[in-house]
Amino acid sequence: MTADRSNGYEANAAEFMAGRGTSDVGVAPVRAWARSLRPGATILDLGCGHGLPIACALMEDGFTIYGVDASETMTAAFRSRFPGAHIACETVQESRFFSRTFDGAVAWGLMFLLPAEVQIALIRKVAPALVRGGRFLFTSPRQQCTWADNLTGLESLSLGASAYESALHDAGFRLAGTHQDEDDNHYYDAVRTNYPITR
Repeated sequence: MTADRSNGYEANAAEFMAGRGTSDVGVAPVRAWARSLRPGATILDLGCGHGLPIACALMEDGFTIYGVDASETMTAAFRSRFPGAHIACETVQESRFFSRTFDGAVAWGLMFLLPAEVQIALIRKVAPALVRGGRFLFTSPRQQCTWADNLTGLESLSLGASAYESALHDAGFRLAGTHQDEDDNHYYDAVRTNYPITR
């Protein structure tokens, strides 16, 4: 049996796309965040799914998106909807896109699906993939907690604000701010400073 690299989302891709494709939750805060980047900036979208609504909104605003998702069904849908788009069916741990640099990176609804050690490793991996002053936006609850994912039933894990801030600092980020959207999703907005920072 082949391990599911998509944390259960490949098996539930049709249900996910039907629901997420009709929701604009997260679009306004991500668009507001992207305005801090230069016009036409390159953005790495980690866990991009089928591209709706986040990647689509950013492309509509003139940004160049590089999408990464481990679900074959969803990356195929992304490629079909956005012909010629930069999309890779890969895990964020293995993505070849980390061999280049970006102005920004976004991970909406992804971080807490990953094991704790992978979350920390991903933060460390994003830092050198950003230009100095580049921004990293991701969502995860402020409190340290676990819960069952509504779609897959698998365990989700938030490390909590203190742990995320510490991991960001150690990777060479400055936490510029946090906020919540209308659906109570908690956002961490970090700016790359130096890499790495030594405590």
